[in-house]
Amino acid sequence: MNRPITRRDLLQGMALATTGLAMPPLHTASAAQSPAHLLHNPSYPPALDGLRGNHQGSFEVSHGLARYGQTDWGDISPIDDVYDLIIVGAGISGLSAAHFYAAKHPHARILILDNHDDFGGHAKRNEFDVNGRKILGYGGAQTMQEPSGYSEIVKGLLEDLDIDVSVFDSAYDQHFYRRHKLAGGVYFDRKRWGKDTLVNYDLSDLKSYIPLDTSKRSAKKAVDEMPISVDAKRQMLFLLENNKDLIPTISDKWDYLRALSYRDFLVKHLGITEPDVFAVLQDLAGDSGVGIETINTASALWYAGLPGWKSAGLPEPESEEAYIHHFPDGNASVARQLVRRMIPAVASGRSMKSLVTATFDYSKLDQEDAPVKLRLNSSVVNVERKAAKMSRENVTVRYVRHGKSYAVRSHACVLACNNSMIPYLCPQLPEKQRQALASQVKSPILYTNVALTNWRAWKNLGIGAVACPTSYHINAMIDFPVSYGDYRFASNPDEPVIVHMERFPHLSNAGLSVREQYRQGRRELLSTSFETIERNVRLQLQGLLGAGGFNAANDIAGITVNRWAHGYAYYYNAFDDEIYDDDDDERYPHMIARKPFGPITIANADSAANAMLESAVEQAYRAVNELG
Repeated sequence: MNRPITRRDLLQGMALATTGLAMPPLHTASAAQSPAHLLHNPSYPPALDGLRGNHQGSFEVSHGLARYGQTDWGDISPIDDVYDLIIVGAGISGLSAAHFYAAKHPHARILILDNHDDFGGHAKRNEFDVNGRKILGYGGAQTMQEPSGYSEIVKGLLEDLDIDVSVFDSAYDQHFYRRHKLAGGVYFDRKRWGKDTLVNYDLSDLKSYIPLDTSKRSAKKAVDEMPISVDAKRQMLFLLENNKDLIPTISDKWDYLRALSYRDFLVKHLGITEPDVFAVLQDLAGDSGVGIETINTASALWYAGLPGWKSAGLPEPESEEAYIHHFPDGNASVARQLVRRMIPAVASGRSMKSLVTATFDYSKLDQEDAPVKLRLNSSVVNVERKAAKMSRENVTVRYVRHGKSYAVRSHACVLACNNSMIPYLCPQLPEKQRQALASQVKSPILYTNVALTNWRAWKNLGIGAVACPTSYHINAMIDFPVSYGDYRFASNPDEPVIVHMERFPHLSNAGLSVREQYRQGRRELLSTSFETIERNVRLQLQGLLGAGGFNAANDIAGITVNRWAHGYAYYYNAFDDEIYDDDDDERYPHMIARKPFGPITIANADSAANAMLESAVEQAYRAVNELG
């Protein structure tokens, strides 16, 4: 537990701010570099550990502009080229915009700029080398959820990329958890509850999206094992076992529950008063990014799977499409396939199966004569719409890369970055639009991937995924069991796996709006060191798995922390926002925010007020069509 972090961790977790100065420009790397060489090269971002996501070096320029009003970025190099389209942001939406534009204009010259050292936005890939075996994880965007319901636009893109979602029926081993008798659990940490206690009971309905084995414990036995007070046990058991409709006089239950916080539901209708019950449930709403006093009851029950469905008198939920459409690196494979199709030199092959284990040559992303260039480590600081004599309007884009300022020009521009940044990049926009853009405050997210040399402790304890109330990370799970192409998931407990852990920082029970809570959480993320996060990971996993024979010092092979200060797109909620019947009501801020501005259009998940992959793709399609 007290083993110091390695020098490599220190270099990658603390000193990445200087990476741009230490690394040569991407286009100067040797074309003869082999995949094996690239895997151990700092210019191959997927293999870097330590602090990733919004890593050091990716946000300082943007903060200088937005927080401190900096406008002097040094002497600007002369405009080096003119493009048909410049895209700001290399996430799924930005890459999709490039794909759609190239399809409409086959001879177009496209430049994509991104402030990170890797492409994909939240769809990032994490690679680990554990005893000579490569294992893959996702650093953000996790899954293509319910793809059968995708629009023709999104289905068309997947078809263009040769992504067949039906392969996951077999690629995702849906019998893995039951075969190994891995059920859900809830972990009570020693610091808050006096002793480390693991209860094999699925308190937050993890089984709704992970095909876990069914726990043999009854609700009563599970509650008896919880280290909570006697009165709290009585109230918790009532919450878990009650089957009677406690709001029978409410006719439109969903409308009522959407206007009522989950905490108020517990107090008003179930008589919950014990602090221990609230403490256990407080943050189990997970990726909603808020606590039980802020999430509405409808979302808490339907989306987060918190207990109380029968108490609300709701009908049996309809079956949903299995949550299995997951590449070994999540939606990073979608981003990688988009890049490989537009920039074939980056990796050989065309099929998705060849893509999963391919090592990309990042030196080929920004080639002089390529029709599509992807330029990383490039923070845009100004996007200016200009009228041109005797010709159509054009756009000048200024950016900072490796401490130097550059300017490029294009006939059109797609802003595929965070909405909240756009008012600072493009101050020419109308004030009403700039205010609408600024209202999109994303939820902060910490996705931590821990490479283990084995998962024997999980097997011994009979758990595959665990809710962790009051711990640093709110959950921990063995990563999804997906084998695809040449990539194979662990077949037995002696093989390495990735444990995925999540944290959604916010300030609970302080009377703050959702946006204010997100801002507080963002401050926490950006001020927390990798060493602090690593220490919490080791303590939490040791407490959780120690009884199963886990040894943090020996069994942890690597830690990659994906820090997303600006995570999920903002979803409207009845507590803070006006809600309209139509998701695309023109009065919504996201509708005002995405209006085209001459040759400048906006494409991102923010533009749909929805954080899903399909939204990012659809907004890219819209933005490109607005350009004509």
